[in-house]
Amino acid sequence: MDHDFNIGDLVLYKNNQLIAFNKPAGIAVQEDRTGDKALINLGEIYAKSTLFPLHRIDRPASGLVLFAKNKKAAALLGEQFKAGTVKKTYLAVIKERPEKDKGRLIHFLRKDGRTNKSFVENSEHPNAKEAILEYNFLASTENYHLLEINLLSGRHHQIRTQLAAEGLPVKGDVKYGFRRKNKDRSIHLHAWKLAFEHPVSGIRETITAPLPDDPVWQALKDVIS
Repeated sequence: MDHDFNIGDLVLYKNNQLIAFNKPAGIAVQEDRTGDKALINLGEIYAKSTLFPLHRIDRPASGLVLFAKNKKAAALLGEQFKAGTVKKTYLAVIKERPEKDKGRLIHFLRKDGRTNKSFVENSEHPNAKEAILEYNFLASTENYHLLEINLLSGRHHQIRTQLAAEGLPVKGDVKYGFRRKNKDRSIHLHAWKLAFEHPVSGIRETITAPLPDDPVWQALKDVIS
């Protein structure tokens, strides 16, 4: 897979402990079955050091990915992710406007590794894990609506599965029921902001990833601040 970007241009934040990139849609965070170069490979070349993944975003999604540069920072940040003190904010473009402008969605999701897809189950299902997100309607264009999503758990394909379960699949996400795929096979899901305590200073940091250079995102960009 050819990349038409310079990895240095994707850097959003860096210091001795951490580095964050604005991942383009279509590139995996870590190596997958395709054998394509992943963000972590390119990031390690750029950073000239081993990187430790702290979280993932889906390959067809875009946005902010944070890595640790050493084991100590990875352990400290890992604890924050586990404790739920890292605030993860996403943006999603959908076709239908939700009935309520604000809401909290709670589902039980089961991951199927064979199809690389998650499914909503009832809470009694032995392999189902609770998934919680909060959404907030931000804006509309003529054809689409924009949601801000605060992820309160970290399940496989969580936002995609939960929105689809509400009849609100993400634009371009044919895997979860959107009617048409995007030309570049991306989906309009963007990891927008991440807030966490810096592992050394303890200061609360917030990183924001600019939106992709795509007509739909750009049309909505003016309505979010």
